[in-house]
Amino acid sequence: MRFSVTKLAQALVPPYEPTPTGNLTLSSMDRYPRGCRYLYDSIHVFGHGEEPAKVIREALSRALVPYYPVAGRLVDSDQGEPEVACTGDGVWFVEASASCNLGDVNHLERPLMIPKQLLLPCPSPETKERDAILLMQVTGFTCGGFALGIRFNHAFFDGTGVGQFLKAVAEMAKGLARPTVEPIWCREAIPNPPRLYNEPKLLITSPLELFVLDLSLDHVHQMKSKFTKETSRICTKFEVLTAKVWQSLVRAINLDPHVDVCLIFTTNVRHLMQQILPPEGGYYGNCMYRATVTATRGKITNASLVEIVSLIQEAKDELMSRFSKWLMGDPAADPFKEPLRYGSLWVTDWTRVGFSELDYGWGGPVHVVPLSDTEFVPLCFILKPPAAKQSVRLMTRCVAKEHLPSFLDHMNSISASTVLNQFEDEYFCPKSE
Repeated sequence: MRFSVTKLAQALVPPYEPTPTGNLTLSSMDRYPRGCRYLYDSIHVFGHGEEPAKVIREALSRALVPYYPVAGRLVDSDQGEPEVACTGDGVWFVEASASCNLGDVNHLERPLMIPKQLLLPCPSPETKERDAILLMQVTGFTCGGFALGIRFNHAFFDGTGVGQFLKAVAEMAKGLARPTVEPIWCREAIPNPPRLYNEPKLLITSPLELFVLDLSLDHVHQMKSKFTKETSRICTKFEVLTAKVWQSLVRAINLDPHVDVCLIFTTNVRHLMQQILPPEGGYYGNCMYRATVTATRGKITNASLVEIVSLIQEAKDELMSRFSKWLMGDPAADPFKEPLRYGSLWVTDWTRVGFSELDYGWGGPVHVVPLSDTEFVPLCFILKPPAAKQSVRLMTRCVAKEHLPSFLDHMNSISASTVLNQFEDEYFCPKSE
């Protein structure tokens, strides 16, 4: 059955009152690598809401007063570097209506039963996609639920930063006059290291398969307990899940055992910037560093899960030293020097960015769906499961079709894991020229 979505209204939402103008510089962490100037997409699904488009639009306008740079645009400086023009133009906001209820479309679980281009906003005709900072779309369903489509520019926010902004919108939707966390710009305080010219090199030429796994929390706890029993140390859920996915990937593919494979995981380094950023928090720019583990395929294939978790912990222990060296311009600490080959894995944890806690007045989301995966980048998202499920969710794209059955066999050796979906991509709207 086909379901339709009608876009009822679309317009710029400016700040509620006049805000400062002028240009603001982005930090070195915003500007590097250059490939991060793109829109990152997600859908946040809510079970019910009373006039959600009206409530969120008005709250957005109020939140744009303290967060006035969000109402601007990215431009190129005279030196060719991206910066923010604080124009006060506003955020492109779309109100839409679906012809079905959320149950008809499986609450927008992947694979999506509605094409994602109908649930996400394209930029306004006057704005190039790479220059937009934030776009929002509220799609109402006949059951009273709604989907909030978010697109944010990764050269302006990281996940934690956009989560902080959306929390401010949610707080104002519930009647607060000011956000509980006051935003700070402070990007000029971030050290500006000598230019490192490494760009992420992608050496994968075959499309990777995308699917979703729900893993039992009991078995995650069992893996953690095994690590503690053998080492007398504790480990995190992130560490055991990352180790399991990476080893399952490496075991599933047919590579020479002497070939290097690389694990990359994104880490929030705000705690390492305490001497630079104000202690009260509120920084919403990019503040992420990519830790790496490199080993031969043979080593990862033959290692125990405990040994791989230990490698991940060693990379975490070296984080402060490597990050400091990177800020000083040391090319050896450049997290993008390792190319993304088949057998590499890039892991990002969405359970800590705050999306699942956002409440615009009607309770938190049923679930949050990342949509910016591409078929040639080997990714794993660690997600909170849909409400009421006692599990952890992995959305992974890391193996070619011919290696998917073997990968799932290795993942299912945890037992009590459920493969939810395997699916094809849906193409999004054309990029602005």
